[in-house]
Amino acid sequence: MLTPDQRARYARDGYLVLPGFKSADEIDRLRARAAAIVDAFDAESTRSVFSTTNEMATRDAYFLRSDNTVACFFEEEAFDAQGRLKQDKSLSINKIGHAMHDLDPVFAEFSRSPQLARVARDLGLAQPQIWQSMYIFKQPGIGGEVRWHQDATYFETTPISVTTFWFALEDATLDNGCLWVEPGGQRGPMRERFVRSGDDIRMERLDDTPWPDDSTAVPLECKAGSLVCFHGLLPHYSAPNRSPVSRHAYTLHVTDGATAYSPHNWIQRPASFPVRGFE
Repeated sequence: MLTPDQRARYARDGYLVLPGFKSADEIDRLRARAAAIVDAFDAESTRSVFSTTNEMATRDAYFLRSDNTVACFFEEEAFDAQGRLKQDKSLSINKIGHAMHDLDPVFAEFSRSPQLARVARDLGLAQPQIWQSMYIFKQPGIGGEVRWHQDATYFETTPISVTTFWFALEDATLDNGCLWVEPGGQRGPMRERFVRSGDDIRMERLDDTPWPDDSTAVPLECKAGSLVCFHGLLPHYSAPNRSPVSRHAYTLHVTDGATAYSPHNWIQRPASFPVRGFE
């Protein structure tokens, strides 16, 4: 599936952009299903927001119970001072997570295919295991910043194996909050570890290496249908979306079953709900 040049670029840079990986029809089906999930969501049932700039303050019971379910989270700026939504529910949701790939047929079909399995194999995942899925809305005007981080922080294995598959469902641009990455940054240390013990969570600082800045970071503008693959140690970030255009994306976080998955990672699976791969 991947050419020798693509494999070499991934090994060098820690990421790879594959344009046209998903068709317009596949994207339309996923977007329609996401809209239906949001439409059915009771906005009065929770005020749980998702934030990476104030992570520990927003890791409530609703978040912790979403590990193996399908849950909706609001944007930080969705509410006014009185706690009321500023705009329609459909324009207020930050993301849906975190097990649609196993619990929803439309998301399952999008998440699994022989083509994806071949890409995973070519990236070095001998036994792919999909732990998490997220549908990210990056809403117009209020789409939240996603601070610099590494996905290995949340999916630690020994050795590090987590790989992210990020699908652009709309054009991702500088204006609407595209991804930024540090090419080659995957060769640096893991800076943080997100640890869960029951309902107790904490972020452990492991290394004081500074996050990238404009001198080393590059934007990944890409068209709808593109697949971005990146290494779990690659630092990445996205700015707030202050534009009038949304930036929908869908992500999968995948580890290699040949590595040891940490029992302290926030997502675990019981025997009755085993983690699966791409096929």
